[in-house]
Amino acid sequence: MKFDPSVVLANWDILAYGLLITLKYTVYTCAIGLAMGLFVALLQLTPWRLLRWTGRIWVEFFRNIPLLVLLMWIYYALPIFLQIQIGKETAGILGLGFYASGFYAEILRAGIQSIDRGQTDAAVALGMGYIQRMKRIILPQALRRMVPPLVGQTIMQLKNTTLLSVLTIPDLLYQAGYIASFTYRPMEVYTVIGAIFILILFPLSALSRRFERKEAA
Repeated sequence: MKFDPSVVLANWDILAYGLLITLKYTVYTCAIGLAMGLFVALLQLTPWRLLRWTGRIWVEFFRNIPLLVLLMWIYYALPIFLQIQIGKETAGILGLGFYASGFYAEILRAGIQSIDRGQTDAAVALGMGYIQRMKRIILPQALRRMVPPLVGQTIMQLKNTTLLSVLTIPDLLYQAGYIASFTYRPMEVYTVIGAIFILILFPLSALSRRFERKEAA
């Protein structure tokens, strides 16, 4: 079968809409994941055992449950438990955001713990409380070390959005399936989809490697 790119070009507006949806969900869920991940990471570093265990349970739960199972459970099972309506958009954002938070939390925790203990001791000696020393001393130093793994996890988050298609959310993969269903040209459609992801993710991967080299220097 001859490769015919005109099939994709004729339906480019459909793919463009799917790409916008994919990027939108990536931004939203990364923001949620980072915010919750930071909170959970700080919970794991508190001197209070109950809070530490709460953070640890959160991380282990969302790092070990398959994302597809989580998305399906939030969309189909959670409304039954809570007796509420949950739309597919909300289910997608919650599922991806919660899932990402477990991974972001571990990256943030490891980055914070990589800072020399003497920095914390010095902050305590100056009379700084837990939140104050995290905000002024520890987090600014840890951020530079955390950039490469954070970028790497964000790349994974973008790829994870392809699972939104199971909830019939019109992301890039869902739109590709729609085009393939009436053009009967899956080779061209899915080849272009793969190329789009490479074009987006390759610069991010290069950026991550650049930060790694800069940090190692």
